[in-house]
Amino acid sequence: MAIAQLQSPASKVLLEMNEQQIIDWLLEGDVSIQYQVFRDLLDKQKPELQERIAHEGWGKRLLSERKANGHWGDRFYQPKWTSTHYTLLDLRNLNLHPQNDIVKATIDQVLESGKAEDGGIRLGPSTSHHSDVCVNGMFLNYSSYFKTHEKKLHSIVDSILEEIMPDGGFNCRTIRSGATHSSLHSTISVLEGLGEFRNTGSAYRSEDIDRAIKTAEEFVLMHKLFISDRTGEIINKNFLKLTYPCRWKYDILRALDYFQYVGHQWDDRMYKTIKVLVEKQKSTGTWTMQAAHPGQVYFTMEKAGKPSRWNTLRVLRVLKQFKDEYSQQAA
Repeated sequence: MAIAQLQSPASKVLLEMNEQQIIDWLLEGDVSIQYQVFRDLLDKQKPELQERIAHEGWGKRLLSERKANGHWGDRFYQPKWTSTHYTLLDLRNLNLHPQNDIVKATIDQVLESGKAEDGGIRLGPSTSHHSDVCVNGMFLNYSSYFKTHEKKLHSIVDSILEEIMPDGGFNCRTIRSGATHSSLHSTISVLEGLGEFRNTGSAYRSEDIDRAIKTAEEFVLMHKLFISDRTGEIINKNFLKLTYPCRWKYDILRALDYFQYVGHQWDDRMYKTIKVLVEKQKSTGTWTMQAAHPGQVYFTMEKAGKPSRWNTLRVLRVLKQFKDEYSQQAA
């Protein structure tokens, strides 16, 4: 991973000594962390680890909370973090096996129980006409990951593509407060969803999807991932905090993790953001959980203020993807 290439000379020896220790520490974590470390950092496929996610650790705990009616929480979107929606998003990000029958059954149940009139996912009985583009993006993300038949998702794709704003991004507030400028929160959720749908190999509206992805990525990059294009100031200081799970909220690590996941080429506008991440590394070589989004949860994966395997893993795979270009620009 050549972590030391990204640091000042004074810290190189320490980090070179710690690199294997960091990997060892990551591999002491949940089986979902282990699976992604082998795949993303060590370039080793460990399908047996992915199979175990459903039967131990965080994956097993989340699956065990499913009710007899096929849902989590009270209903699809309530309460926020223990609902069916956010539990499915968590399971997708754990990298539960994509052919998991339990999850696939719940997704089909959601699709059959009713869509909004615009073809998106209805959040509740009182929201029958217009869906939420941010939720549609997240739903498209995990339903595509879990191999839902792509034709069942066409109306959701259609609904999302109807929401592109003039600046190229997306904003769920257009239906509530008439927003005229895209939101990084909504845009990253849609990018993750469209990117995962494209991974299914579907040819459905492929040109429209590619165009939407391109304009949405440009919306993120034109802001250098956290800088206002109008004032040059930080848009929201919370964007710089490393949190996990991200839920619906945007932050710079979530954005960079998206770019590495889809294999996006280096863009010089990423430089300042990666610099921020590099400067957040602790002397131990790890990154902390800087904050947690408040709300009801089934259990806490990692505590705020403590070393975070999630954040360390995600930063390291971002640096693995972009370290050469970053180092050249930093020189």
